[in-house]
Amino acid sequence: MERGIRPGDRVALSCPNLPHFPVVYYGILKTGAAVVPLNVLLKSREIAYHLDDADVKAHFCFEGTPELPMSAEGFAGFEQVDAVEHFFVITHDPAAPSPVDGVETLGNALVGHGTTFDSVTAEPTDTAVILYTSGTTGQAKGAELSHANTVMNALACNRLFRSTPASDSHLLCLPLFHTFGATVQMHAGFSMAATLYLVPRFDAREVVDLMGREPITFFAGVPTM
Repeated sequence: MERGIRPGDRVALSCPNLPHFPVVYYGILKTGAAVVPLNVLLKSREIAYHLDDADVKAHFCFEGTPELPMSAEGFAGFEQVDAVEHFFVITHDPAAPSPVDGVETLGNALVGHGTTFDSVTAEPTDTAVILYTSGTTGQAKGAELSHANTVMNALACNRLFRSTPASDSHLLCLPLFHTFGATVQMHAGFSMAATLYLVPRFDAREVVDLMGREPITFFAGVPTM
């Protein structure tokens, strides 16, 4: 809010399944802005298209890895769109320096701020999330979900799965930038005080081992898994 983000603005988020994702995601919603989750595999040209098409005002981007230099690609895309005012790098260690010279990290931006913030009141019909299609029939298109859409989807999941509060442990391998993982596990899970085990990259052997070590009660997947 101090950086000028207002209700109705759009804020992009590029991040794998790490705790930073829900932290930033729900932080955006608390300001009354809409979240624009981006595929972590997008290159700079594709990122620039999404930022421009969604009329994004700020972009939070994970630092990435040597194999997947997300912050480098994200910053290159950000520089191609003049309308985007802010770019923040999410570092795995909040105290770590930015991997992109001269670019502010989320950790630095939060220094000196309190840990509570009153949510801006939104109408049920206000846009909460803009999810982009795969673009298989042309340019990717942004589908808008309202706050009511998002809440009703989560409630439907809880009813379907007969969820009870504080009883489930979700093994979350599905990418959170996609509606499946975000709706069925992140939103529905948080709404029922479930524990979420976030897996940034799916590996069948590691996932089965995790199921054996932890009290996992809930897994969602796709046929290729």
